[in-house]
Amino acid sequence: MGHKHKISRRKFLGQASCAALGSTAFLSTALQLGTINTAAARPHILSNMGDYKAIVCILLAGGSDSHNFLVPYDSTEYDNYARLRSNLALTQAQMHQISSLRGNIPNAGRDFGLHPAFDRVSQIYEAEHLAFISNIGTLVEPVQNTNELWYGNKSLPLGLYSHADQIMQWQTSVPTDRSAVGVAGRMADMLKDMNTIDEISMNISLDGRNRFQAGNSVVEYSIGNEIDEIGIESFPTWWNRSGLLTEVRDETVQNMVERTYSNIFQDTYGDLTKQTYESLELFKNALGRRPGYSTPFADTSLSQDLRMMADIMSVQQHLGANRQIFFTTFGGWDHHDDMIASQDRMIPVLDGAIGSMYDALTERGILDKVTVMTISDFGRTITTNGDGSDHAWGGNMMLMGGAVNGGNVYGDYPDVDLNHPRNIDERGRFIPSTSCDEMYAELALWFGVSVNDLSYILPNIGNFNDYSTNPSPIGLFS
Repeated sequence: MGHKHKISRRKFLGQASCAALGSTAFLSTALQLGTINTAAARPHILSNMGDYKAIVCILLAGGSDSHNFLVPYDSTEYDNYARLRSNLALTQAQMHQISSLRGNIPNAGRDFGLHPAFDRVSQIYEAEHLAFISNIGTLVEPVQNTNELWYGNKSLPLGLYSHADQIMQWQTSVPTDRSAVGVAGRMADMLKDMNTIDEISMNISLDGRNRFQAGNSVVEYSIGNEIDEIGIESFPTWWNRSGLLTEVRDETVQNMVERTYSNIFQDTYGDLTKQTYESLELFKNALGRRPGYSTPFADTSLSQDLRMMADIMSVQQHLGANRQIFFTTFGGWDHHDDMIASQDRMIPVLDGAIGSMYDALTERGILDKVTVMTISDFGRTITTNGDGSDHAWGGNMMLMGGAVNGGNVYGDYPDVDLNHPRNIDERGRFIPSTSCDEMYAELALWFGVSVNDLSYILPNIGNFNDYSTNPSPIGLFS
């Protein structure tokens, strides 16, 4: 009996992961900070910005209808768009007209229109600090047309048109499996030693736990968008069945809290409390040194999330951070109905947040060190269902930053024609011409990942390109 309960503190934590102790903010924060096996926070300040780089990911959850983000503008193409979109179509007079003129890319020389609410996005595009990637989506391997789709023995992503599967695959870039490890998590696994304070994760989430930032050895650090929301909430009394204790606790932890374990638990709980408070104090002290700036951010959740990210970037030297990856979600894009009115409400929020972030990064002189991107579950049907659009595949995403080769529409924006070889059915669902892997690959290389490590970050990347010989096939970054 005594031998049965001999267990080290490390093994106790490894087996229990503290999850069985109740999913409170305290233990969530403790795990996210990675404090279990780290020493107390070290006072370390980087001498300057050095080689600092940051990625900001905005998940437009629900599957945004990005066919009204980026619209073909040339007369014949626009006429096809207007005919097929019917009551979902924007008029040419409404839109911001842009051109994609630079580079040897499929869309060079084509004119496009942006949703009329994309005032700041259009300005940043014209300043050549924002680009669109057209007809992008999850792919296992290239699929050129519907013949290959139906008869070419091509491997396809799991659960096409499924919110749960596609939102996961955009975050993990593993379309053949329901993986728990994300793209940013694997990047942080690979590059975490570039940061000098272990207690603050490279991955910082303004939206709680997420697949994108979950790594094999790195977990995200979850915070709110106010400094008062960075802290520890009260931990419920252990033997009280109220609060957040669960049946899993009752069944699995009961054996672990016998008398033999009492000292281990008490010691571990005390260490976690001490280390977590020290790490939180380090984070709050760093934010207390953030410089003032004049850029206003709107009173929307998305804008305030980006404001907090900009604040954290401004004190990266006090956090020992040469690399940071930020994540937030802007949800509500599943517009099966009321699409036009919903986008008229939501796109100004997205546009304003991106515009404020651009201004703040410019004001702080770090625009070239940060890349902001949008992702979403999937694109949507070209045709209307009467008041909205339905789940599809390829869509249009944005990249913004000083290192982005902006003023371009990358990828191969398909002719909006039901006879197009990439169109799957009568609803206008297009096979992506660019995979999310290809976008992530160029982003990862810009961020500092070695070409030799791309296959760890993106397991299927070899299906699309040999990056050892051609590291920038899309050409997203300068």
